[in-house]
Amino acid sequence: MSDRKPAGQFLDAAITLLQRVREEEADGVEAAGTLLADTVCAGGRLFAFGAGHSSLAAQDVVYRAGGLALMNLLAVPGAVGVDVMPATLGSALERVDGLAAAVLDASPVRAGDALVIVSLSGRNALPVEMALAARAAGARVIGVTSVAYASETASRHSSGTFLKDHCDVVLDSKIAVGDAELSLDTVPAPFAPASTVVTSALMQAVMATTAAVLAERGVEPPLLRSGNVDGGHEWNDRVLEQYGDRIFYRR
Repeated sequence: MSDRKPAGQFLDAAITLLQRVREEEADGVEAAGTLLADTVCAGGRLFAFGAGHSSLAAQDVVYRAGGLALMNLLAVPGAVGVDVMPATLGSALERVDGLAAAVLDASPVRAGDALVIVSLSGRNALPVEMALAARAAGARVIGVTSVAYASETASRHSSGTFLKDHCDVVLDSKIAVGDAELSLDTVPAPFAPASTVVTSALMQAVMATTAAVLAERGVEPPLLRSGNVDGGHEWNDRVLEQYGDRIFYRR
């Protein structure tokens, strides 16, 4: 019998989505993890970008215990989270033409690097142009998005395209348009978004794949350990020193 309480319904919905991405995106996750491993082996750098709440999944893989030390956050001032005032400014910046190119020009991203772009809808100018500009610069791009938006909404970029159209690998989060899993007769709007849960899980699945692929190739994965375990700080100091030329969050 299904759980009729909203909390249980939400968790059931999230679990169902996670099962779908596990089954339907397995090849994409493998391809994405391998792409990142290829980049590491070739001396490239790794970056992650997301605007608004999509930035949460990008931030979750940067400077993270158990994560790859080489993942760097590519931040767009004012669009990283909801700390900007007013919060609606961040949403407005996602629609500004030319902003992505300006950010990339001032960033360390170069040919041979890899950039993971997280955007639920993939329809705004910022993620679309970020992918276009990154690939034009010679970087590889992984897009984490909901492909459903491309068939149910209109692009906000002048090209009429979506993030998914400009990526080397696309991971589909399966999130429905609107990002709300529940509805009740007593609540006037749909509620309970699951995109952060699913997208973060996809990102960590890619990171796990990258680490495993590197190990299979005889390369020690540059992983960080928790500073709350004995020896953690010493371990991290070694990794950060070894890969210091590819880590930008400590400068």
